Amino acid sequence: MAVHDGRSRDGLAQAVLLNDPEFLRELVERALQTLLEEELTAHLGVARYERGEGRTGYRNGYKPRTLVTRVGLLQLRVPQDREGTFSPELFARYQRSEQALVLALMEMYLQGVSTRKVSEITEALCGTSFSKSQVSVLAGRLDSELATWRTRPLTAQAYPYLVIDARYEHVRVDGRVVSQGVLLVSGVRDDGHRELLAIEVADTESEATYQELFRSLKNRGLAGVELVTSDDHRGCLLYTSDAADDLTR
Repeated sequence: MAVHDGRSRDGLAQAVLLNDPEFLRELVERALQTLLEEELTAHLGVARYERGEGRTGYRNGYKPRTLVTRVGLLQLRVPQDREGTFSPELFARYQRSEQALVLALMEMYLQGVSTRKVSEITEALCGTSFSKSQVSVLAGRLDSELATWRTRPLTAQAYPYLVIDARYEHVRVDGRVVSQGVLLVSGVRDDGHRELLAIEVADTESEATYQELFRSLKNRGLAGVELVTSDDHRGCLLYTSDAADDLTR
């Protein structure tokens, strides 16, 4: 049965990203590295390679910094300025904001990266409000990282067991709030480990929708399926019945 209960969203988000802890570590690391760069930009008054009358200093390389977090060790490069006046707020604020950051990144993955959410994170971690253009850059970089993970190759030789489900969320599309389905596919690999394979947004749970979903999974390397568990939605049942032979290869 499709899930409608928004209260379980945090739990689902954690299951999504903690399923691949290395991806989550890299995501947090790159997000913080980008925040450091933007914090120095705000301090100097100009971006890298820009000219401007409001410049207050110049960049001067990087200093390595290791940050211990719940998602692993982060290897960061702290940007420096020539005069030594730049002191990032991020590290002083990070430890008490870490959980909020990780949960926000998880939520972004499920709902899409919003500039509002990115703006809230940057203000909480850096104590400063970035411009709309800077926040858009940050959101775009996160969106790119998430897109790469969603289209990653499936590397196991076989995924004998699949579990398919859906939940419905209210989202804003073209100025209107509409209900859209979030299709979830998880699998058990031939080595016994569970892996979240796909999260896709769809208007309906039709046979065509599932055909497109599984075509994408096949192109990414899905093979060796022996058992598919799902609800009794007609679109899913029709497609998996017709494609049974193709999914096992």
